[in-house]
Amino acid sequence: MGSKTAYSSKTMTNIYMIRRRRWANVGAVYLLLLIFSIGFMGPFLFAALSSLKDDPLEWPPRITVNQLKLSNWIAAYKLGKAGGGGGFFGAFAPGAVVPFEVTYKVAPGKEPVVPEVVIPRRIPGSAAAALLLKEFAADYAEVSEIKEVEREVLEDGSTLVTYRFEIRHTGDIVIDRLPLDITVPFKQIFVKGTLDPNRIERLGRVQSWDNITSGVIPYIFHNYHRVFSENYSRSTGKNLFMSWIFNSFYLAFVRVITTLLFASMAGYALARLKFAGKNTIFVFMLFSMMIPGQVTFISNYLVLRDGIFGISKLFGMDSLLNTYTGLIISGLVGASAVFIMKQFFEGLPVSLEESARIDGANTYQIFFKIMLPLAKPALGALTILTFQGVWNEFFWPLVVLTSPQDKFTLTLGLLNFRQTYAVAFDWGPMLAGAIISALPIIILFIVFQKYFIEGISFTGIKG
Repeated sequence: MGSKTAYSSKTMTNIYMIRRRRWANVGAVYLLLLIFSIGFMGPFLFAALSSLKDDPLEWPPRITVNQLKLSNWIAAYKLGKAGGGGGFFGAFAPGAVVPFEVTYKVAPGKEPVVPEVVIPRRIPGSAAAALLLKEFAADYAEVSEIKEVEREVLEDGSTLVTYRFEIRHTGDIVIDRLPLDITVPFKQIFVKGTLDPNRIERLGRVQSWDNITSGVIPYIFHNYHRVFSENYSRSTGKNLFMSWIFNSFYLAFVRVITTLLFASMAGYALARLKFAGKNTIFVFMLFSMMIPGQVTFISNYLVLRDGIFGISKLFGMDSLLNTYTGLIISGLVGASAVFIMKQFFEGLPVSLEESARIDGANTYQIFFKIMLPLAKPALGALTILTFQGVWNEFFWPLVVLTSPQDKFTLTLGLLNFRQTYAVAFDWGPMLAGAIISALPIIILFIVFQKYFIEGISFTGIKG
């Protein structure tokens, strides 16, 4: 009896130890995955956070962002309404009276000095954005008398003093921004304001706001708002950023359609049909997958320049350079897409075709009515992989599309930001544009991640 009890106790101990090791292993795997996910996603999340900041390059970097504080959202809403606009999208309209308060801390023994309030003639953004601004709030704004409304002496002898003033619109036109600068003596420290300032400069003497009546949405997404509002075509007046997004979607959509059509047909032919030279064609196709695009881009460029050996002249085009037609034709279908479809069709049962042929179906009927509907998983994976590739494509569009800027894709447009913003070290809009360009791919991956995994499993390669 005693030996049985000891045996049972030893068995229970072993089971406990096995479970403990199992949970320890699971915990280690989860910790490893968590580290990998932080490593992969951390830079993107930090970039997304920094894209909301007024100064994305601030040092040391902070996780807290003024634009994400609830108190600032409420203040931006109230100021937007006070400015005569809406709470979400504000303005500075005729008759508006915008109240504002600021609080400063003054060292013991020193008397607070009334701050100097100025509505500056500040040009927002840079380059083309400067040409958009025709009216300045400074020409129509009137600052009221600055009154001290509260004073409190702290335990250490320092003084907290709050000033209040109003900004009145004395004109008759609506202005979309109301900048504000407040200057105080050295060591009169800014503590808080109705809205947190965008910048504190000159050793804390000057607090600046870009637009105190912007409303909630432009306040939070200031850099994103600039990306859409400050980039326009000087020749056509179109919003360039919207045009770039539309161009990228258009090219991605057309290339997805052509890839699905030609890759499925070629893949089926290579997988199931018997014809002379099939294996040679497949070998050439595999060989083409191993050649980098940079090796063949000169020959491809010359082919497009000459209108595909002069054929384009039949349609009134001397050259296919700087046209979407050239960009689409040169990327109608890729060898990797054909390879994916061939692998998939080879995995389908041959008996399906044999049954269809016994019933009198020809090759086209078998392909379109039987095989193609069964290829939905492969077509879904191919759709996402192709869209991802075309959306992020940079080198070949850079070679083919040259001017005007209205024709650029989003990746080329972001390169254009280098001249617009980077020269002025204005990194906020650049970060915002990069985040926007990544969003469609992220949404596609989240919604269709199953097809991504299947796409990789079909081929054994990464898309």
